[in-house]
Order: sequence, then C-alpha cells, then structure tokens
Amino acid sequence: MKNKQPHSVKTIAEYHKLMDIPQPEHPLISVIPFELIKCAPGADPKHVVIGYYSIAVKKTTDGQMKYGQLEYDFNTGIMSFMAPGQVLKIEAKEGKPQVHSGWLLLVHPDFLWRTPLARKIKQYQYFGYAVNEALHLSKKEEAIIVGIIQNIEQEYRSNIDQFSADVIIAHLELLLTYGERFYHRQFITRKITNHKILERLEDLLTTWFNSDDLQKNGLPTVQYIAGALNVSPNYLSMLLKTLTGQSTQQHIHDKLIEKAKEKLSTTSLSVSEIAWELGFEHSQSFNKLFKSKTDLSPLEFRQSFN
Repeated sequence: MKNKQPHSVKTIAEYHKLMDIPQPEHPLISVIPFELIKCAPGADPKHVVIGYYSIAVKKTTDGQMKYGQLEYDFNTGIMSFMAPGQVLKIEAKEGKPQVHSGWLLLVHPDFLWRTPLARKIKQYQYFGYAVNEALHLSKKEEAIIVGIIQNIEQEYRSNIDQFSADVIIAHLELLLTYGERFYHRQFITRKITNHKILERLEDLLTTWFNSDDLQKNGLPTVQYIAGALNVSPNYLSMLLKTLTGQSTQQHIHDKLIEKAKEKLSTTSLSVSEIAWELGFEHSQSFNKLFKSKTDLSPLEFRQSFN
C-alpha cells in the first residue's frame, strides 16, 4: 500500500523540483505559468503541506484539486489562496494529460520579513477558505490580477536593486487588496447561491433546536454548522456578515432566543428548566445571554405577557 502521507514542501525550490519545472530565479518568490505544471494520466496524487503563500489564477484544467475533504473542478476563471501549513492534493484524471492555463504566484514568508505586510497578510480571511470556495473572476478582474502578477515577475527578473523588494511588496499588497474587493463583490453578485446557503442555515438551526440535539449536545458550534453547509467557518462568517450583518454565532444565538421566548410564553416550565432544555448547565449563563439579546431577564419577559 502506497504512503499517502502529505509531503512537506518548505521552500519554493522544493516545489519546483517536485513538479519537475526549472528552478526559480529568486529563492523567495516565483511566478509560474500553469502550462509548465503537468501531471501524467494515472500518476499518483501529490499531497503537499506547503511552507509558503500560494496565489493561483486558473482558467481551465482537466484535473482536480482537493483541499481538506473538498474537491473543486476548475472549469472557469478562478482565483484561490493558500497559506503556509495548509495541505493541497493534486491529481490528474485518468486517460489524458492534465491541462492548465493561468498563473501561480508563490511567496515565501521570509520575503515579507520585517515588512508591515508580514503581519497584515495573516489578516486576509480568504487564505482560510477552501478551494471549493475559490473566487470567480470576471474577464476584467482577471486582467487586473494577471497584470499585477506579471509586474511582480518582471520586477524580480530584472536587475535587483535597493528598490526591488519594496516594489514587489507594493504590487503584492495591491494584489491582496483587489482579492479582498473581489471576494466582497462575489458575496453580492452570487445572491442566489448565497441565499440558498442562508436558507439551509435556517433549516439546519430549526432542525437542531426542535430535536433532542440541543438538550444532549448543547448549542451547535460554528465549526459544525460550517461543516454541515460544506463551507469553511471563515467563508460562512464573511458571507453572513455581508448578507445579514451578523456572524454565524449571532445567528445561533438568535435562534436560541427565539426558542427561549417560545418556551417562556407558551409553557409553565421554570426558567431553570427552560435553560436546561436549551442545553445550558447553569441557568445564570442562559439568563445573561437572554438579557444581552432582549434587555429583559427571562422572568421579566415572561411577566410581560401577564
């Protein structure tokens, strides 16, 4: 049985060697045309834990990429982001060579050392998204992104001087800012898909709060909700913030308060009994959350109906 443990690829040079492409001209940054990256039909899948930032702009491919447990077929223009420590699986379909077009930008964290971007880059949430949540680009957006990537390549291929690193950092920061802008645009323009996720979230929470799960397991976690919706927690949070102005946790709490109000107004159960049925070990925690959401204690809310 073949070993399928992920292979650690710490440097950009190691990635070039793994993919059998010419060594990088710069040890800490590389722009690679996807046409150079080929996977023979039936070749063993490559699982790699990367040690660098990876920004991909792909137009077409006949293969699949897998991030975590999720697969994505790249058949449209897309952009995806990966950070050091994430696992990527690359495999070709049977019967024909894998075909790519587009660009891959690799940036080692050491290139950002002692720059403001070294800290700021960790704040871009899309590096935590799964590949199946990749950014879909319009032709105009794609042209902007590809133009910046080509400027980065041109700069490090030119004669290096005291300004080179600063120029590349500036281009990279511009690239990341555009990425963030386009992600926010995607949440707005993909209204049908995103509202379906919102509907599924409401159905999922309703089912949870109307079943024994609440009393047995307490409130559902954000990680559980995101997994059930087949998206990453970061992606779900940003989507909900854009659509509703609230985080996933706030949606969970709103559903809890809705259920609590129902029990307080239609049953004779004590506040402690309701808290227990809603998955709280201590009624004080329930009281505190209820008051923070309604400006009333559970008892005051019940009394308002008398």
